[in-house]
Amino acid sequence: MKRNLVALAFGTLALGMAEFVMMGILPNVAASLGVSIPRAGHFISAYAIGVCVGAPCTVLVARKRPLKDILIVLVGIIMLGNLWAAVASDYWTLLGARFVSGLPHGAFFGVGSIVAKKLADPGHSTKAVSIMILGMTVANLFGVPLGTYLGNFLSWRLAFVMVGIWGALACFFIVRWVPVIAPLPDHGLKGQFRFLTRTAPWLILAATLFANGGVFCWYSYVTPAMTSVAGISPDTMTAVMMLAGFGMLLGNLAGGQLSDRFTPERVARFTQGALCLLLVSLFFFARIPWLALLLMFLTTSGLFAVSSPQQLLILENAPGGEMLGAASIQIAFNLGNALGAYFGGLPIQQGLEAHYSALPGALFALLGFVMFSIYCSRFGRVRA
Repeated sequence: MKRNLVALAFGTLALGMAEFVMMGILPNVAASLGVSIPRAGHFISAYAIGVCVGAPCTVLVARKRPLKDILIVLVGIIMLGNLWAAVASDYWTLLGARFVSGLPHGAFFGVGSIVAKKLADPGHSTKAVSIMILGMTVANLFGVPLGTYLGNFLSWRLAFVMVGIWGALACFFIVRWVPVIAPLPDHGLKGQFRFLTRTAPWLILAATLFANGGVFCWYSYVTPAMTSVAGISPDTMTAVMMLAGFGMLLGNLAGGQLSDRFTPERVARFTQGALCLLLVSLFFFARIPWLALLLMFLTTSGLFAVSSPQQLLILENAPGGEMLGAASIQIAFNLGNALGAYFGGLPIQQGLEAHYSALPGALFALLGFVMFSIYCSRFGRVRA
């Protein structure tokens, strides 16, 4: 495995911990700040909104800068935002810190995807992108469970301190291992956005938003769903989050390998259809602990099996605007997270149990499958 790709994976690992650790410590944060769990879900949405704002801002400000320099600045913002979150004393301060923490997320994935593709061996572009994304899945396998443990037994603030420290490590490895890569050809500001005049990118972005939003309707409230509905002990949630992270890890690796073999379109379309069925199953079998855990594992696997195919497809469909295109898929992903956290919380606000959040999730996932099916039939390598 190339060291430069590993350095990028260190960056996505920091981002993965920053984004997903809130799911594991949500009840602790809510209790500490004196807010309800649905209101604490706004901390997930604030991060996602930061992603949506940060990506286009990076294109506007830094599109002419060397790619390595952009990555270093983005990692610095990761450190700043999470250390601010660690010392937040009230709801609004933490909301602002989470927004700042999300600013570099989409931009880092966008720039990192371009760098990974340039450094990839011939015929292995999707695999190279999946190695970059690997850091996020490792974050969910080890970093998020560790943050959950710290939140349950010591302090949720330590989880954000941990992210800040990891951001410093990522910065060190990017400086050491990522080569200097010239800025992308400047097609002007209008040129960066020109790809958005075509239908194909919008179908990919819509499919990403709805499919990932569907998963996050349920996954944003995975802790109360597992403890209050499935009856799993809160003391074992660290292990549960590790299982979810292991699913993400395997799904990401499988998605990259299978896409290079069977095309990204086939892999993404099949997985998005499966996510809809899995979310329906999570609702009906939520009270059976072993089955709820198995379905959670398969759902988180599917969530990341589509990541590298989506990232590569948007690059292919964004000529002249690769940086914005690669970042926009993360905007769609995180806007889906924000909508998912909101709509998934609505049944809980109405007094229903946490597993009811899977129902709006299934509807979202179905819409994502439809959007991607239309893309495959009109623009994909595989005609459906």
